[in-house]
Amino acid sequence: MSRGSAGSSGAGRNKKVRVKTARGRKPSSTRWLQRQLNDPYVASARQAGYRSRAAWKLIQLDEKARFLKSGCRVVDLGAAPGGWTQVAVERAGRGNVVAIDILEMDPVDGAVVLQGDMTDPASDARILNELGGPPDIILSDMAAATTGHRQTDHLRTMALCEAAVEFAMEHLAQGGTVVAKVFQGGAQAEFLARIKPEFEKIRHIKPDASRKESPETYLVAQGYKKNAG
Repeated sequence: MSRGSAGSSGAGRNKKVRVKTARGRKPSSTRWLQRQLNDPYVASARQAGYRSRAAWKLIQLDEKARFLKSGCRVVDLGAAPGGWTQVAVERAGRGNVVAIDILEMDPVDGAVVLQGDMTDPASDARILNELGGPPDIILSDMAAATTGHRQTDHLRTMALCEAAVEFAMEHLAQGGTVVAKVFQGGAQAEFLARIKPEFEKIRHIKPDASRKESPETYLVAQGYKKNAG
C-alpha cells in the first residue's frame, strides 16, 4: 500500500470535472458526484491507500494537537469505513488500535475490528479486552445521518459526541485524549461547561480537509484528569 504525503495540504490541484445530469439521476446526486470528482482529498486518499478522505482530517488534527504517539492505545468509535483506523495504526503502531462500528467493516491490517453498538455497555468489555488496557486516545468521527434541518442535525450529532466523551471519561487513561466530531450549534456550550473540568485543555479544530460548507468541527480534549480514587 503506497502512502502519499501526510502534510497539511494532503492534496493536489486537478482540472475541474463537470458532470452532466443523467436520466433518472436526481440533481442532488449529480451535485454530490461532481463534488466527489473535484475533491482533491478524495483523489489523494485513494492514491495514498486510505479508505476515505476523512483520513486526512485525522492526519491534520494530529498535526495540530500531537496526540497520536507510538505505542499509545487507541479506540476508534464508529470507525467504518476505516480511514481513521488506518491512520491510527500508522501512528500508534500495530496491535495498539481497536475499531468498532455498528456496521460490518473490512479488516484493517494491524488493528482489531469489532462489529457492535458502542452505546451498548456490553461493547465496553469487548473493546477493553482486545485493547489490553485503558485507552490513551479515543477517536470518534461519528455523525448522525443528516436531515437537512441544521438544528436537528446538530442535536443528533452532539448526542453521539456526548456518548463518545462519556465512554472516554469512564475508560480513558489518565492524561489521555478524546477527539470527537461536533456540529456547531447552541447545545454545545452546556456540554463543554460540563466536561471542561475533566481535561487540562479543550479546543475546537476544523481541519483543512473538512469542507468549508460543512458545519462540522472537532472537539479535542487533552490531559484527562482521571480520578485515581
